[in-house]
Amino acid sequence: MGSGAPLTLRTPLILLGMADLTVLGMRLWPWQQVFNLPLNGATGIDPAVCLVTYIGLLYWIANGCLPVTRKAFCSGSLLGMLGGLLLGAEVVLGARPPAPDPASVAHLQLGLLAGAGIIWGIAGLRAVQITQSAVMGLIAGLWSAMASALIAVAAVMAEIYRFGGSQLPQDPWKQYEGLAIGTPATQALVHSLNSATAFLLLCPLAGGALGLIFSHFSQSEKN
Repeated sequence: MGSGAPLTLRTPLILLGMADLTVLGMRLWPWQQVFNLPLNGATGIDPAVCLVTYIGLLYWIANGCLPVTRKAFCSGSLLGMLGGLLLGAEVVLGARPPAPDPASVAHLQLGLLAGAGIIWGIAGLRAVQITQSAVMGLIAGLWSAMASALIAVAAVMAEIYRFGGSQLPQDPWKQYEGLAIGTPATQALVHSLNSATAFLLLCPLAGGALGLIFSHFSQSEKN
């Protein structure tokens, strides 16, 4: 009981973050070519920095917490994995060839994103019920969303390899700039890297906000 890792599922999440970072590094090899990507390489550097930050936060947030808090984190982790499956499905769906009815696909993608958000809110609600602390609603929602984002990034990395092979073009930024939309592989790579960064940055913000909002439902039931 001294270590919170097994009960918060912190270790699997950290390992998943490290796996995402490793796969990203392999995809962007040779690394000096990253600076040829848009925004002077920020397109490739940003997801890497986010993943390193995730690994540090996942270790720090749950380090030395109380048993009741570990229980809330464990619940948030499990719900976050479920939310991650929804986000992963959204990634895979978005990478498929255009459908005959694109509007229905777009609605399905929005539904998957909304479903993930509801799950993060439920994680916050469960945390408040377990700990009796409204602040834990925000933290557990954020934690759950981070778990989901790591799974979504894993799906993005898988799609990068499926579409674009294992190495960058010699000068992808010149191709991207000179051809306006770039080669299909370069365009897909830039889009995927931006998607990974968006998941890593926006999911925790949405998860924390939804966890806090849903936590008020628990307080309303008590009043």
